[in-house]
Amino acid sequence: MRFTDKVALITAVASGIGRATADIMAREGAVVVGADNNPERLEAAMAAIRAAGGRAHARVCDALDEAQVNTTVAAVADEFGRIDILVNAVGGSTIIEKSGATVDELTFAEWQKLIDFNLSGTFLFTHAVVPVMQRQRAGKIVNLSSIAGRGRSAASSSAYAAAKGGIIAFTRKLSYELGPYGININAIAPSTTLTERIRPHWERRSQEDKARAIDNTPLRRVAEAVDQAKVICFLASADADFVTGVTIDVTGGS
Repeated sequence: MRFTDKVALITAVASGIGRATADIMAREGAVVVGADNNPERLEAAMAAIRAAGGRAHARVCDALDEAQVNTTVAAVADEFGRIDILVNAVGGSTIIEKSGATVDELTFAEWQKLIDFNLSGTFLFTHAVVPVMQRQRAGKIVNLSSIAGRGRSAASSSAYAAAKGGIIAFTRKLSYELGPYGININAIAPSTTLTERIRPHWERRSQEDKARAIDNTPLRRVAEAVDQAKVICFLASADADFVTGVTIDVTGGS
């Protein structure tokens, strides 16, 4: 039980990688506080964790709204007395019509939307949680980047790549700022992962295209959300106490 009585604040928790992470942490003893902007899906996710015997609390919050983020974090810290873990799971590439748009196809509005969606929520929650962890002299923060942030995804737009590259740089820089307070901050860089949002895009690809992607992956399969969640949980656990500023590629070897 790696997370016994740890208070874990997880964003974008209603589905995908955030939900898979919450499931594992709850099974291993954490008090999960899930934040999401979809009240119905959020409550369903937290109810499912409670039904399985876990402890889960829902917080409706728009991760891109500074006031909502600050209010949410303050309320969590006040109710539970501490925040041990923050998982910043908000982000994605499919919020624009053509997620793989080339630079000449991208509009400035789409560029701004992708940069904001993938960077601002991570900043705002981190900004709000850090003072809590500094007072505690302890904490674990895990961010979600992407192999696109390594420049290794031909299917992603330059805006998404720039945003996810920013997560890698943000994580590394904050390791120097937060390390003296006993706070670890790390990230993962997933390849294509079959979350509820991504699976329909995967299914629309041709059989040849899917086979090519699988053949180019040494482990010969596409990631599921739980594959990413397992690495997040490692980074959030005491097993990673001497790991900080690192971004782990979770790609099946591709």
